[in-house]
Amino acid sequence: MKNLILSASLMSSLFLSSAINPKSVSSFKTPQGNQDTLAAVEKNKANSDYKSAFKGQTRIAGVKTKSAYDFKVLTKQLKSPWGIAVLPDGRLLITEKEGVLRIVNKSGNVSEAITGLPKVDARAQGGLLGLVLDPQFASNRTVYWAFSEPTANGNHTAVAKGVLTKNDKTIENAKVIYRSSPTHKGALHFGGRLVFDKTGHLLLTIGERSDLATRPLAQDLKSSLGKIVRITKDGKPAANNPFYKNKNALPEIYSYGHRNPQGIAFHPTHGTLWAAEFGPRGGDELNLIKPGKNYGWPVITYGLEYSGKPVGTPTLQAKAGMEQPVYYWDPVLSPSGLTFYSGKGIAEWKNNLFIAGLSSTHIARLVIKDNKVVGEERLLSREAERFRDVVEGKNGELFAITDAGKLYIIQKK
Repeated sequence: MKNLILSASLMSSLFLSSAINPKSVSSFKTPQGNQDTLAAVEKNKANSDYKSAFKGQTRIAGVKTKSAYDFKVLTKQLKSPWGIAVLPDGRLLITEKEGVLRIVNKSGNVSEAITGLPKVDARAQGGLLGLVLDPQFASNRTVYWAFSEPTANGNHTAVAKGVLTKNDKTIENAKVIYRSSPTHKGALHFGGRLVFDKTGHLLLTIGERSDLATRPLAQDLKSSLGKIVRITKDGKPAANNPFYKNKNALPEIYSYGHRNPQGIAFHPTHGTLWAAEFGPRGGDELNLIKPGKNYGWPVITYGLEYSGKPVGTPTLQAKAGMEQPVYYWDPVLSPSGLTFYSGKGIAEWKNNLFIAGLSSTHIARLVIKDNKVVGEERLLSREAERFRDVVEGKNGELFAITDAGKLYIIQKK
């Protein structure tokens, strides 16, 4: 029976992850206009008739960028890219799902594979995932990356670190510093995004592995599945974590009750921590992450099972002691990597949040004020690409990668 449940879950996730043929649009000039807000960008019917907890929690008014911008494809030569880190010289260090690191410059030239990484389990949603540079990368050239690590008993989300050689060809002294628990025989919901906080500690998102057997572990403080964890550069629990002295919890846990978070970033002005995660059929979430808080999965959700049936008995969208999402999508955005924008290139985008959308095939731009979403725009939707990650470059441009292997640059015209 357990194998039947796994197969159903795997089939539904692979269906949602199937590739979409891209269109051949390569550049676009935004129309000029004076209207600040428009109708909500989502026009399709929601999967459920659930009522939101507060006004503006979903389907907020649309906005339109007034500044003219261009975008183009820098390369189509990547293979299932997953994460991007911007090197000090402006080049991009990119993970490919099969276990390869590459460097791409602004001209779109792609390096040979960088060697020295440990083996990954690249089945379905697994593989080489997110990455981040050490805050002192300019002097120590240390890179951290998340990946699904294979074992005799299954796999798990792990974090490794190593030193990128000066010739950019090899990772030296690669070492796994953290492993999520428990290990599970599955191929879904690994999470896998990384970010450093201002104290030099590393935050990692971890999925709950999708299966009905592992789903409840998102609420179990003795498991790291369905969590955001906060660790040192050596993989140890950060000493001031909310459960550090709790004997009934893993000391690395920072927040819990997550389904499959694949985007995480700090607000550049306020320093608040934000994360996006996949719901099931509807109910994708944007959350303001606070230490020790419970974000509800699988007890509360605005989504349905892929079968169309409610999640849980009874079906709940709110419960005391559990956080509400700041914003949710139904139908889904399928949110992957995200980034806050500095405003260096396009001033009206300053402090806006950009989220790479997979099944939605666009990049979502969210205007956030007072920790609420007040406007939403869809960028590059004509491209019909599954966007996997988006980051800001050194000169105010945005770079985005797609599952089909493309690297886009978006910049002021």
